[in-house]
Amino acid sequence: MHIYDSVKKTKLPFESIVPRKASIYVCGPTVYDDSHLGHARSSLSFDLLRRTLKALGYEVTMAKNFTDIDDKIIKKIQATGKSLEEITTHYIELYKKEMRILGVADADIEPKATQSLKAMESMIQGLLEKDIAYIVESGDVYFDTSKDENYGNISHQVVNDEDNQSRVEHNTAKRNPKDFALWKACSSDEDICFETSFSTGRPGWHLECSAMIEKHFEGTNEYSIDIHGGGADLLFPHHENEAAQSRCSTGHELSKYWMHNGFVNIDGEKMSKSLGNSFFIKDALKIYDGEILRNYLISIHYRNDFNFNEEDLLNSKKRLDKLYRLKKRVTPTKASKPNIAFHKDVMAAMSDDLNISVALARIEEMISEANDKFDENPKDKGLKKETLANIEFIDELLGFGGKEPFSYFQIGIDEETKEKIEALIIARDEAKKAKEYEKSDAIRDEISAMGISIMDTADGTLWEKV
Repeated sequence: MHIYDSVKKTKLPFESIVPRKASIYVCGPTVYDDSHLGHARSSLSFDLLRRTLKALGYEVTMAKNFTDIDDKIIKKIQATGKSLEEITTHYIELYKKEMRILGVADADIEPKATQSLKAMESMIQGLLEKDIAYIVESGDVYFDTSKDENYGNISHQVVNDEDNQSRVEHNTAKRNPKDFALWKACSSDEDICFETSFSTGRPGWHLECSAMIEKHFEGTNEYSIDIHGGGADLLFPHHENEAAQSRCSTGHELSKYWMHNGFVNIDGEKMSKSLGNSFFIKDALKIYDGEILRNYLISIHYRNDFNFNEEDLLNSKKRLDKLYRLKKRVTPTKASKPNIAFHKDVMAAMSDDLNISVALARIEEMISEANDKFDENPKDKGLKKETLANIEFIDELLGFGGKEPFSYFQIGIDEETKEKIEALIIARDEAKKAKEYEKSDAIRDEISAMGISIMDTADGTLWEKV
């Protein structure tokens, strides 16, 4: 497996710090609002990484954190009158539900900032003792970037600290302009604070990930984890600052590899609430099935920016339709083993920094070849078993193709219409049994007029949307 390292800016062979075990930490959401397509893109990117490493035989441990204390959350509390736990629990549960609909499994470790305060306090205390961190008059604690000679090596950029650097207000009492906050002391009665040995307050944004990684991963003398991932916007300052505080705290590097996924654009504009074009996952799922949305969102290489538009989504769905039409041709049957060459080609593509374009092209080729062979010999049992195994392999690796094919082609039909169709099919079957063929044909025509195609099989009458 080769992956693109954002720090070294090149593809590198993946060599885990512990043989045959892969440790991944992905920066998760700040849980104060509904999740958007940017969250989905990041989750899907690292879900593909996790699936690929597992398929290569690695024992994978993935962590994804939830930032459940933050300025935005406090503002939400003030605006709604709800408690911190009410707000964060609601959005965590909603996020996880939506990710599951997209085929993203829960992470193995899902730490929350509020559950990791002891680990954060311990890391700060250690940095204070080394004089790498310092307390200002207000009680805020800052990281002294001048004490880290490697500061800037992650992102290759260093600028003065601004509001976007730490999510904690700028403090002119800092030793150096680019120092960042590890801890913010309480500033008002409306603030939400926690007691520590140095001041009552709450953690800076960067601190939580470093502390969580040290808490949950054993690591080695060189690195805490194998891969640290997140959106491209996190490379600086978030990941830069994480790396610095972890390096100075532990004496070794935080992560061996750094991976970052591209942005999501809607009709060419970078998704941003300030631009008013944020697209929530919950709204997308009202229109599109989770698997269809997943298939579309993974169709562009994870490092590239993604331009979300309906035309491309529908074209992506047509490609997925082809896979399910092939699956219809081999259903029902039992899978054997995937075709060796097909399996090798797809795995080679995904092992090349998750080269999804090559993988999808090979899948299209397999579909076309299989259909040509079935046109010549529709009853080829061996080919049916192998084709179904190919599709099951695709589902396991890429997360689509696992639905029952006829139910896939029923997506978009509301429950009331489904009940009406099923009732008409029952009535048609009864008419056929009674040899009332004119009535049976009339019912079939009525079903057809609804845009539904029916097929009589040994397992009963099946139907799908035309």
